[in-house]
Amino acid sequence: MNDSLKIAIAGLGTVGIATLKLLETHKDLIVRRSGRPLVVTAVSARDRRLDRGISLEGFTWHDDPVHMARVAEADVVAELIGGAGYPARAVCETAISCGKHVVTANKALLAHHGVTLARAAEAAPVTLAFEAAVAGGIPIIKALREGLAPNCLSRVYGILNGTCNYILTTMRESGRDFADVLQEAQALGYAEADPSFDIDGIDTAHKLALLTSLAFGTETEMRSVYVEGIRHVSAADISYANELGYRIKLLGIARRTEHGIEQRVHPAMVALSTAIASVDGVLNAVVAEGDSVGRSVYVGRGAGGGPTASAVVADLIDIAAGRSAPTFGVVATALTRSQTTAMAQHRSAFYVRLMVVDKPGVFADVAAALRDEQVSMESVLQRRRDPGEIVPVVMTLHDTEEPAMLRALRRIESLTAVVESPRLIRIECL
Repeated sequence: MNDSLKIAIAGLGTVGIATLKLLETHKDLIVRRSGRPLVVTAVSARDRRLDRGISLEGFTWHDDPVHMARVAEADVVAELIGGAGYPARAVCETAISCGKHVVTANKALLAHHGVTLARAAEAAPVTLAFEAAVAGGIPIIKALREGLAPNCLSRVYGILNGTCNYILTTMRESGRDFADVLQEAQALGYAEADPSFDIDGIDTAHKLALLTSLAFGTETEMRSVYVEGIRHVSAADISYANELGYRIKLLGIARRTEHGIEQRVHPAMVALSTAIASVDGVLNAVVAEGDSVGRSVYVGRGAGGGPTASAVVADLIDIAAGRSAPTFGVVATALTRSQTTAMAQHRSAFYVRLMVVDKPGVFADVAAALRDEQVSMESVLQRRRDPGEIVPVVMTLHDTEEPAMLRALRRIESLTAVVESPRLIRIECL
């Protein structure tokens, strides 16, 4: 049998412990699939006294993960700490400089510094693998980088955050509003105490930046990603979406346009007939569209210890077996700085909900604001009330340039009969 692959693990949180357990539980299977044993030799975490429900005997303990990356008897360092700064970045840089492969689940680090780390890894040369960084247990990195390699991809998009998908699903099923469901998600452990990273779309944006680089051979560029979260989505919007034949999902979307690569994260209405509309709860989904293969859909558990550890160990197996590929599908020096498109160049259909005082002439004023910006209505839902009451007016609008839509909404918001800011959600044609 070949010599073992020696592994040092930085970070013993949910994913780190799940990785240790998986390596032990399936060690015989792993040997058959990699051709050699995978052996953890060293670990590092902030508190060695913490009871993690697993024995750490036999592993060399390091209080400093950067020092471990430098001195541990290891072929691979698994960085499972998280965060774009210290110590995660230093762990990866140190391991690479010492000629050790790196496996990471750290989407924030790679979204901001992935190209720099990939160049360093290729110069070393060692592997930088990150299957666990996007969509947890869904092997989307390998699919884009290897399985779809012969394709010119036109679009990649998906539900990339299980917390948001759980919240939107529960709002639809229960009729409860955002704040109530968020509190429940926190109690169940699906959302953090500070949920901003998830519900404001930042986590999805990090993952989308990585998918964009893989799909289009471009450098990761977080500044080019338009980001909008789900705080403003109400139970009323979800109910109206269902009535109109849509589901509301937080999507990350990257696509080629005549102006360049478009990257955006925002709530979107998707038709009930699309595959992604039925992806509910904490599940993730990624769709890739290629010129040869057509549309490929990948659905699975996108977070949690088990799915993420599965992806970490899959990368370790590849390294043990001697399988490698450029970090982003092409050598890092060949990644291009693509021309990117702003939301001012975006065009789509829209859903708009207004809360207005029901009095004569209101709808005519709204229609005039839309007409003056050449925005065309497709459908209108309006519930009858007694004159003078505040009522919702729901409209869907034909494909329109985003700046024109926003100008029309600013004019509508200024009407005295409009009592709160209009709610706008893009309708996505998938």
